[in-house]
Amino acid sequence: MRSMVEPGSQGEQVGRLLLAVIVVIALPALPFGNYLIYPFMILTTWFHEMGHGLSAELMGQDFERLVIYANGSGVAESLVATDVSRFTEAFIAAGGPLAPSFVGAGLILASAHRRLWRPSLVAMAVAIFVSVIIYVRSEVGVAVLPLVGALLVLIAWRAKDAFVRFSLQFLGVLGAMSMLRDFNYLFTEETVIGGRRILSDTGQIERALLLPHWVWAALIILVSALMTGLSLKYALSEKRLRPPRRNLPRNVLQFRNPER
Repeated sequence: MRSMVEPGSQGEQVGRLLLAVIVVIALPALPFGNYLIYPFMILTTWFHEMGHGLSAELMGQDFERLVIYANGSGVAESLVATDVSRFTEAFIAAGGPLAPSFVGAGLILASAHRRLWRPSLVAMAVAIFVSVIIYVRSEVGVAVLPLVGALLVLIAWRAKDAFVRFSLQFLGVLGAMSMLRDFNYLFTEETVIGGRRILSDTGQIERALLLPHWVWAALIILVSALMTGLSLKYALSEKRLRPPRRNLPRNVLQFRNPER
């Protein structure tokens, strides 16, 4: 049996992720912890609001701007035609809460392929920079998001392979964890953002598709959990963590480890 602490083993990879998750959850309770977790909170808000905005673009509507407030809440403002279908309204509303897990699952899947590690981090950074230029219209977003993008570029450029891979998986799990942060919001029909009382995402879906908002909240959580779980299962499968077999000449004796 392979040791759970063997370098590069499945146990080591899972252990690192679990430790990172515990640290992120515990940080707000520590002195200055809220300051350390703040950039990650802004990043998950960016995931969420970009999900709304890009969903609107996919449905032929106009994504106007993205505003992130100092408390970590945000809003994506889009020009939506008055005669759009109910499905379009529901799709745009669902795009926000599903986006963090969708992007997170993609990053976790990319972590399973070495050639995608650094390009994926750079692509994420480029997406952040472009969104700040085109869509973000708030002081908090303009101040924090470029710093997060610069950090991702630095990791992709200078960090060792193991840390780059871990960073992809950590960002993916962070996206999934934002679903837990928004748990109460998903099960709320109305909320207050920027001093305005508006329908929550699931409240908007309820208005469009009639079923109670808590039904849509449960479905969104289920879909997010499935995406994250399946992507982690794929990326952390034992065979993907094994080093590739060396192609030795035929006249060289090769011995296979029966434990593998």
